[in-house]
Amino acid sequence: MATEAHGEGTGLVFHPMDQFIVRPLFGDGPIHWYTPTNVTLWLMLAVAVVWVLFVAGTSGRALIPSRVQSVAELTYGMIHKMVEDVTGKDGLKYFPYVFTLFCFILFANLLGLLPKSFSTTSHIAVTAVLAVCVFVGVTVLGFVKNGTEFLGLFWVKSAPLAMRPILAVIELISYFVRPLTHSIRLAGNIMAGHAVLKVFAAFAAVAAIAPVSIIAIAAMYGLELLVAVIQAYVFTILTCVYLKDALHPAH
Repeated sequence: MATEAHGEGTGLVFHPMDQFIVRPLFGDGPIHWYTPTNVTLWLMLAVAVVWVLFVAGTSGRALIPSRVQSVAELTYGMIHKMVEDVTGKDGLKYFPYVFTLFCFILFANLLGLLPKSFSTTSHIAVTAVLAVCVFVGVTVLGFVKNGTEFLGLFWVKSAPLAMRPILAVIELISYFVRPLTHSIRLAGNIMAGHAVLKVFAAFAAVAAIAPVSIIAIAAMYGLELLVAVIQAYVFTILTCVYLKDALHPAH
């Protein structure tokens, strides 16, 4: 993650949000939809890392697995169990998508912590695409699997009859807010952590507080590693919850 700070006059000037600026890879011209940018570069690197770990790294299928194969198998088993526990046996057919989603977000988060890297999941444009794909997918699946019975998701039969219309409106609103909360949670956590890291890095240039700042950076970096994993896990488990609602919509 790039950091920079410099003194101007008597004050310290730093720009913690500059690290999130989308820039073209070649030249300084305007950015169009087809322009290669730092975002596309690091998105492609995340895909490449996932391929290396889960395709190339496990191609041998050794009886005594290598470290790479062990990590791949443990990750596979963890997400497989998550999908089965949350959605049931009938949700396992959608495991490949959920597993791919988890791996992509996880490595996009982790790559964003490398020096001079770009954190793609700090951009709502990226996380919103992932969230909308989940939302549209589970909604279509819900109607395909259940027909109009999918609307039972919004009708709380266990509540008193007089309360059901009010609860239906609340359920409907909360359902359509899902893509927003799903995407903002991920982007917001990643952006906030990276901004705080850059602030601490800027204060490391001040000799009087440099030791404290360096300790804070180390602690914050460890926290960000944890956040990178947790946010990938949270995004994935919420996807499983939404998938369960599509498969079993009745309250």
